[in-house]
Amino acid sequence: MKKSFKQWVGVSTTVIMAATVVAGCGSTANTAQETSKPDAAATANAKPFAGKTISLVTANHPWAEAIKPLLPDFEKETGIKVNVESFFEDQLTQKLTVQFTSGSATPDVFMYRPLQEGKLFFKNGWVQPLDDYAKKDANYDFNDFSKSAIGSTTVDAKLAGIPIITEQEILYYRKDLLEKAGIAVPKTLDELQAAVKKLHDPKNEMYGFVARGQRSPLVTQVSSFLYSEGADFTNGDKATINTPEAVKAFTTYGTLLKDFAPPGVLNMSWPQAFGIFAQGKVAFLTDANSLYKNATDPAKSQVADKVGFAVFPGGKAGSKPYSITSWGLAMNAKSGNKDATWAFIQWATSKDVVLKTQQKGNPGARASVWDKPEGTTGFPAELVPIIKESAKAGVDHDRPTVISVGEARDAVGEIVQKVMTGETNIQPVADKANQALQAIMDKDKTK
Repeated sequence: MKKSFKQWVGVSTTVIMAATVVAGCGSTANTAQETSKPDAAATANAKPFAGKTISLVTANHPWAEAIKPLLPDFEKETGIKVNVESFFEDQLTQKLTVQFTSGSATPDVFMYRPLQEGKLFFKNGWVQPLDDYAKKDANYDFNDFSKSAIGSTTVDAKLAGIPIITEQEILYYRKDLLEKAGIAVPKTLDELQAAVKKLHDPKNEMYGFVARGQRSPLVTQVSSFLYSEGADFTNGDKATINTPEAVKAFTTYGTLLKDFAPPGVLNMSWPQAFGIFAQGKVAFLTDANSLYKNATDPAKSQVADKVGFAVFPGGKAGSKPYSITSWGLAMNAKSGNKDATWAFIQWATSKDVVLKTQQKGNPGARASVWDKPEGTTGFPAELVPIIKESAKAGVDHDRPTVISVGEARDAVGEIVQKVMTGETNIQPVADKANQALQAIMDKDKTK
């Protein structure tokens, strides 16, 4: 029989207290106060954190909109008051950076982008490692999270946050065009290139392929090409974007955009790429599955009922799309309410709550929720098996995992854009970019 949250949080209270002691959380007075509480059985029917208030900062994101209506239930069961503030992405990063730099104890818990600012936050000591909370509570079922999602939120072998939103790169295609031309859905990059070439008809405003072409935005999407050819941005403490496999991947992506994309692709990020696909002018698009509504919503797309989904095509190393945590929840290392903060994170990322937020179209990281029919109602039926398969095979990052992410993305993006603008001798370009990425990585070691 399913436990109520009150029972569930009661069982977990002793684990939270133990983790608080192990992690060195809070003041001595706080620790004494927590250890004087009744045991788990006694607290099962009580509000273990009555009178506590925590602050939550979120992005203006669908997950935040899905979690806010659920907060009264959490507050009623635990006695914890949750004060919420929401910001646009760039404002969020700026606010957190300013507050953490000043040593602020608030917010207690916050949304963050693990692969964009996660390493910076962790290296600066702004994030509380959550290993002793999450991994030692059997009731939480930490192993239910996908391996790649947890990989995204792990820094230096420490759990810096808990995944709340995941995404993978997939292939979008026009079902009607492939059927008319007698083309099978591409399973390899070679097949994709052949299909793109066959369907490319620019005289009639039909283009074979589109994806992100802007220097920085393209990096996340070319990453799946990179992994599927057996390459990566780095190997240990060495930059590796100039290997033969990496150069092949960058050349494939860049050539697809140079020869078969609509005009202006050099300046396209995902809104423009999806926009022209939705106008019915492109046969194939590779991008994040989380953006699928831009292609399937009749209010946005002229081809809403003609869109198909497929696992990212395989290269030399098979199909290896990125499968990442795009957003996570983290705890402020200076929070004075770490026990209550973990109770919130634990609740917000529990199976029951992930099910509810996922039903609103927020792709979560718990395998058990994806395995439930009711857990997939927020997604097109054809997309669900693609997501599940991609998550199993995926790589846990979609950009170089460095502190200076922006600089690293510019270095990588430069290679692809050179291909897009007609450069044929790419090796020297890749060598120069590799030196730049190596310098960035070496600089990270001093931070």
